[in-house]
Amino acid sequence: MLHFALFVLLFASVAGLGQSSAQNPEQQAPAAVPAAAAPQPISDEVAEAEGAIAKSDWKAAETRLERWLANHPGDARALFDAGYVADEQNRLDVAAGLYRRAVEANPQSFEAHLELGLLLARQNKFSDARPVLAAASQLDPGVAGAGAKARVWRALAQIDQMDDPAQASEDLLEALKLSPETADDTMLAASLAEQAGQGDAAEAAYRRILATDPKSAPACSGLAHLMIARKQYPEAEIVLRGALTQSPDDPALNAQLATVLVAQDKTEAALPLLQKLHDAHPKDANINHMLAEVLAEAGDAAGSDKLYTGLLAATPDDPELLVKHGQDLIRQLKYDEAFAAFDKSTRLDPANADGWSGLAFAAMKTGQPSIALHALTMRSRYLPDVPPTYFLWASAYDALHDKAAAAAYYHRFLDASAGGFPMQEQQARQRLLVLEGKK
Repeated sequence: MLHFALFVLLFASVAGLGQSSAQNPEQQAPAAVPAAAAPQPISDEVAEAEGAIAKSDWKAAETRLERWLANHPGDARALFDAGYVADEQNRLDVAAGLYRRAVEANPQSFEAHLELGLLLARQNKFSDARPVLAAASQLDPGVAGAGAKARVWRALAQIDQMDDPAQASEDLLEALKLSPETADDTMLAASLAEQAGQGDAAEAAYRRILATDPKSAPACSGLAHLMIARKQYPEAEIVLRGALTQSPDDPALNAQLATVLVAQDKTEAALPLLQKLHDAHPKDANINHMLAEVLAEAGDAAGSDKLYTGLLAATPDDPELLVKHGQDLIRQLKYDEAFAAFDKSTRLDPANADGWSGLAFAAMKTGQPSIALHALTMRSRYLPDVPPTYFLWASAYDALHDKAAAAAYYHRFLDASAGGFPMQEQQARQRLLVLEGKK
């Protein structure tokens, strides 16, 4: 069965596409026209520049502002306007420098703090953005109004969500005191509730969104994520299939549905979805990993191993990938290559029980019973024995002519197998007849 942790990795790599700017402060653009950055008289030159800004004539505005700032480098309003012009032209580092100078020239400028903080967030400089936005939250927004102040709190909530969900909830509450709740707010509240382990509250929030917007892919994805965590796979499948009728190419929804189908042993139905994701994102390691695992479960060891080989080319010392590669090689009867893969995996990660299991099996297939016994001994440090390992113990001791130990393990195997391994059970009984002198 596909590991849920693997789905989480994939979800992180493809989810969130199409989220609104309100959910992501780093994606927000500056305001349409800058407000006054300082309560001071405005020069004719700056007034003309702002007139050009209103017409989106960035070149004219920039020329006038540069001329003015050459002789008035401490004019906070002009610095803010110049930062805005650079911001609109996607010259982000220049804009950040100008906004910062505006803040220094007028530490009470709400607008300069706001735009600097949002710009830094857009650049993923969250540790720099947060103190700037926190300062803005304590300033008078003036003509910008309560909506702009709410924008600050929402940006802080997005940043704090990463490391301090409790603080993010407080930030969101502050925003809601200043402006009505939006669908993006509800999505954030649901996400924060999930992080806090409040599944019922998160589900209620997702369902509130879907009640007003049944086509909301993020809400469907969030609700399905909860259901998958609760192993409510049939319910999640219904939600996801409904969402995919509206957004058939949504990568997160397709990834989730594939996970749900695999969890219900519907491997054949999951394969086309994963292949679709792979075709759209051929270099995505998480998608390749998922597809490889499902192909292996579907019996296509060669197809699976082609993907694992590609993944190993990028990370040749990944012990988990080496184990998966070795398992596919075993399925293809390539025992010598499998032995090498398992041997390397256990050297890299001596606590990997699956690696020791594979090494024991490959060692027996390549005529190395002593190594098989060592591998089984190492495996037993991390996992209890199961019928297949009892049989390997017995076979290894048998190959080394240790009759007493071999017979003891054949008996343990037969006691534990309970008819689940008929071929091996027949072999065990035949060997016991020989080892115990009854034949």
